[in-house]
Amino acid sequence: FAHYNLLAHEVEKEIKAGVDGIIITHGTDTMHYTAAALSFMLNNLGVPVILVGAQRSSDRGSTDAALNLLSAAFFIVASKDFAEVALCMHESIDDDWCTILPGTKSRKMHSSRRDAFQAINVTPWARVNIREKKVDLLRTGYRKRAKTSPSVRPFKEQLKIGLLKAHTNMYANEFEAYKGFDGLILEATGLGHVPINEIDEFTKEHGRIANAIKQLAQQGTVVAATTQTISGVVDMNVYSTGRKMQELGIIGNNTDMTPETAFIKLAWLLSNAPKDKIKELYGTNLVGEISERLEKIEPKKFQ
Repeated sequence: FAHYNLLAHEVEKEIKAGVDGIIITHGTDTMHYTAAALSFMLNNLGVPVILVGAQRSSDRGSTDAALNLLSAAFFIVASKDFAEVALCMHESIDDDWCTILPGTKSRKMHSSRRDAFQAINVTPWARVNIREKKVDLLRTGYRKRAKTSPSVRPFKEQLKIGLLKAHTNMYANEFEAYKGFDGLILEATGLGHVPINEIDEFTKEHGRIANAIKQLAQQGTVVAATTQTISGVVDMNVYSTGRKMQELGIIGNNTDMTPETAFIKLAWLLSNAPKDKIKELYGTNLVGEISERLEKIEPKKFQ
């Protein structure tokens, strides 16, 4: 969080100095976290801020570094009115098109392929082909460029936010480990479920898990659910498990944030929002992190 604050203040400084756009080179493993963080932090943004990474280093013949970087620069010049935080990465394994991906709705979906980054539940903003000098805008609704005076809404650097993946054979002490944390994101199964139902002699631990979650919520830890399916929405009204989770104090119903964006948003809210508004704002679309409607995105077939 301290690094996000440093980065955001440098972006603010450059914008106030009069630049028309900003490119940030970034390691790909956590680039989508940073893109989400900057999306929430940079208030009154009037120029594009594009994060660029490389899946193959620049000393390799198969590097994607140059095309990603040049495509981001060309997009900033050619798009003229785009002023969002976004990512620019290869659209396919070929050296032709790159995509401009939304800062709060993107994820690294492959460990090594050059086209690893994908938009989740939404269409990318645009695609870029620098060889053909083309920019294809794929959707509208983005923030427009303007002469603005940006400000930074920083993170509290000492916040403790957890991210726990639900799985079979869980134990209550996995949840109890987050006692004293400010927030906890549960990367839940399916529509947003964690094992809290005691149904026979083998699931007595589930009752203890439910009690552990209740204790966390009562002690002030904000607990929110996302789904490990990545695509789709959390709906804790469909099954009794989800309804019971809401009774335990778990929020996040009817949201479609990725676990990483949810982690960032909760930390940002705990840093900037009044305590009595955090739960309401978590379920409110602030910077494009929650889809008004889910778009059918064809999944990429990796081979």
